[in-house]
This record gives sequence, C-alpha cells and structure tokens, in this order.
Amino acid sequence: MEKTPERLEVVLQYFSDFSPTQLQQLAALEELYREWNDKINVISRKDIESLYEKHVLHSLAIAATFDFTPGMEVIDIGTGGGFPGVPLAIFFPETKFHLVDSIGKKLKVIEAVSRAAGLTNITTQHTRAEEIRNRKFDVAVSRAVAPLKDLLGWSRPLLKKTKPQASDTEGNPIASGLICLKGGDLAAEISESNSRPKMMEIYHLFQLDFFKEKYILQVTN
Repeated sequence: MEKTPERLEVVLQYFSDFSPTQLQQLAALEELYREWNDKINVISRKDIESLYEKHVLHSLAIAATFDFTPGMEVIDIGTGGGFPGVPLAIFFPETKFHLVDSIGKKLKVIEAVSRAAGLTNITTQHTRAEEIRNRKFDVAVSRAVAPLKDLLGWSRPLLKKTKPQASDTEGNPIASGLICLKGGDLAAEISESNSRPKMMEIYHLFQLDFFKEKYILQVTN
C-alpha cells in the first residue's frame, strides 16, 4: 500500500518516535478509510481530506498527554469510525482497546481497517456502553459522543477502582478514569455533570487552527 507522507506529516511534526510498523499502520489509514467510506459513511466527506489532522492527530492528543501501560484495558465509548481508539491502538500496541458502538456497520469498518493495518490489540462490541455487564476496564476514552454527565454515568460502572496516579519517565501521567475529547464552551456541561474534570487545551499541544477551543477532559473515579 502506497504511503502518503505529505498527509502524514501533520502527525509526524508532533510525534517522532514511531517504529517502522507504526508508520506503516498510520500511512495505511487514509486509503483504508477512503475505501470503506465510499461503502459506509463513517467520516464526513469533507473531513476525509483532513483525516490525519482532524481524526488521527486529534485522537493522539490523548497520547501526548497520558501514557497507557502494557496490558492496560481501555474502552472507547461510542467509537464511531474508530476514534480515538484506532490511533491510540497504533500508538500503544501493548495496550488492549475495546471499541464499542451502537451502530454495527461502523464496527465492521473498524474491524476491516484493523485487519488490513495489522492491528491485533483491538476488539469491538456492538452494544451501548450502559448495557455492558460483568466487565471492567482501566480507562474509558471517548470523543464528542454525549454530554459529560452521560459519559460519566456510562463509564463509572465499567471502570476499575483507580490507584494513585503515577507518571511515566517523561512525566506524563498514567491514564486513568474517563478521558474524553470535547470542544466549545463547556461550562454548562461541566456544571451539569457535578464533576471537576481536569481540563487541558489541545491547542497548547498542536498549534493548528482546528484545535482552538478543543479540550481533553479527565475525570478520575
């Protein structure tokens, strides 16, 4: 499969330590998503042109902020076309990602993309997060799926009790609790959630206009 380094460059200007396998997997995403998007619309037509900026790099804002350890189990709630789960699975190949969505055809796309890209640390489940029983995860991630109040209600029963948060050798905190990507004025949404999330501006990580007023929110148990 032909690489597209010019489109991937927006990611590589912020991340420089990918292995050859990871680079190959990242480079494969555009062609795979284009092919599947023609059959099943999982990404808007205009956004497919900016896949690496608006979907891959946006997802990797979580990786720039948190570390996920080997063996950790992560649930991606309402994953849609596989974001942030698929880019995070490429970035953290020893972490297990369980991608959940209520729309089965979107999961078929994720399964096909994962197979073609050689990802072995992704599983999928066609269900709503609130219907999952008898399973616990270390971390929940999500991207603009629902209000924070709902995300907290869905994720809390699925999360293991958190241990004191540690940091990796580079000072990034080990991921825990609910970590979600959101945008715009979040004051009312945060107030309604009765929580005090840690809030980080993505524009501080990636100085691109798309990331203005976009945030990472973390709520620990």
